[in-house]
Amino acid sequence: MDENAMFSYKGKPLVRCGNDIYYGSMEDRFVIRLQVKTTKKVKDLDVAEKITVQLMCTDPDIPPRKQVVKSSEKDGLYLAMDIGSVWLERALASKE
Repeated sequence: MDENAMFSYKGKPLVRCGNDIYYGSMEDRFVIRLQVKTTKKVKDLDVAEKITVQLMCTDPDIPPRKQVVKSSEKDGLYLAMDIGSVWLERALASKE
């Protein structure tokens, strides 16, 4: 794998910064932010347990408190990515 290659999910980039995972392109109007709140040990691996999913507007002129459009908490990364990808697709498809 090329060291400059980015991970992606359903054709959109995934970027991790600590316990935050950003899904989508910052050039689009919206991105998904996944915040890992709790983890559990499975053998020697930390696995995400509780995750906050947020649909966020990327407009830099909007105050940070108003950038969050939708928010939810899910159990596990799979459910969080699933709802996040649906929210992002719908938000990017709307003509607002």
